[in-house]
Amino acid sequence: MGKVTGFLEIDRRDRRYAPASDRIRNYKEFMIPLSEEATRDQAARCMNCGIPYCHNGCPVNNQIPDWNDLVYRSDWEEAARNLHSTNNFPEFTGRVCPAPCEAACTLSLTDQPVTIKTIECAIVDRAFAKGWVKPEPAERRTGKKIGIIGSGPAGLACAQQLARVGHDVHVFEKHLKMGGLLRYGIPDFKMEKHLIDRRIQQMEAEGVNFHGGVNVGVDLDPLNLVEDCDAVVLAGGAEKPRDLPIPGRDLAGIHFAMDFLPQQNRRVSREPFHTNQPILAAGKRVIVIGGGDTGSDCIGTSVRQGAVSVTQLEIMPMPPEKENKLLTWPDWPLKLRTSSSHEEGAKRDFAVMTKEFRGENGVVKQLVCIRVDEKMKEIPGSTFTIEADLVLLAMGFVSPIYEGLLEKLGVKLDGRGNVAANVKDYQASLDKVFACGDMRRGQSLVVWAIREGRQAAQAVDTFLTGSSVLPR
Repeated sequence: MGKVTGFLEIDRRDRRYAPASDRIRNYKEFMIPLSEEATRDQAARCMNCGIPYCHNGCPVNNQIPDWNDLVYRSDWEEAARNLHSTNNFPEFTGRVCPAPCEAACTLSLTDQPVTIKTIECAIVDRAFAKGWVKPEPAERRTGKKIGIIGSGPAGLACAQQLARVGHDVHVFEKHLKMGGLLRYGIPDFKMEKHLIDRRIQQMEAEGVNFHGGVNVGVDLDPLNLVEDCDAVVLAGGAEKPRDLPIPGRDLAGIHFAMDFLPQQNRRVSREPFHTNQPILAAGKRVIVIGGGDTGSDCIGTSVRQGAVSVTQLEIMPMPPEKENKLLTWPDWPLKLRTSSSHEEGAKRDFAVMTKEFRGENGVVKQLVCIRVDEKMKEIPGSTFTIEADLVLLAMGFVSPIYEGLLEKLGVKLDGRGNVAANVKDYQASLDKVFACGDMRRGQSLVVWAIREGRQAAQAVDTFLTGSSVLPR
């Protein structure tokens, strides 16, 4: 490393948020980037540790010490090339990844990890601004046709890799625009959608064919697609939400998070949404059930829509504010995480189980809850009620949607209801069919989807040509 004593001389400094009073007035990104000089200083903190555990922490195996050193030496263009060699879409992960690489950083032992995510985002944003990110079309065509179902991060990563080695790639997306969860699930204040659009333009120039508004399994027979293609990749995600089947669940005003969030994303992009029942938090007491990232996104969106109050309920006990480093490092730790949305005015309550929804005139008005212990056993005498006008269920996803695509294909499922395929060849039980991303592994991170899409592309290329120059 160029600055072997940097971690001793320079304090950790990260990006800041715009003030909450300003950012809740719109849906724009509010992260304030570091200056070039400050980013260079932060890259200098990478300490040349003997074993860079950040490699293990990063699902796509980013060569983090290498591009940190390049940024320190102000060789930004080479840093961008290095970063893109392992990650097709660092502008996505630089914004929405929880950064397990930083948890694995050796300096995390003293709660001062290198600001890896911030540096990654700075590299790719600079690369686009300088025009270094260009289409990379294949020099020759293979004549092999590949259908990819789903245009989320797994499908897009798989499509880009396969197009770059000369295959004829067709991506089918049931929604009007490409991006999957990136476009319709992640709020614009966390990631603006022009970032997806410019990648789609790059991929179109590389020869990828996009087919929006085509729901394979409904509009198109998947068996006909398999017959028409040399390979088909299932990358449709895990879209079946976990429900809460308790008394009063049928009351109006109770919705899944993934009915609520996509509506607002479509409003921001002025894309029509096909329902006459808008879900809005304005003037309402909002209860978000579920303590993960999706619940946090519901909070931020509800605040921007003008909710009177927002309360987030989590059935698990409150995690510790700090983890036991000697016990958990370099693995991802369980600890209390406060998002930007929480800071915008939400109340959080832990170890709470919702027992019943109560309403008036068919509309939800109250939740009946009870406190639970660490084994999620109800604590006698701890029942209480919460007033509510809108309830958003953000308790995660249990599996892909089986009806339609998977049902007609007849592919085998694993014990959790995901498409059965291993991580060596990514082949499903049907000949010529592969699966990757959340549809194969279950609900996970964007960075894991990118990894699986890249690895599935290498498996498909090997299947079609006998070998592959694509990396895993």
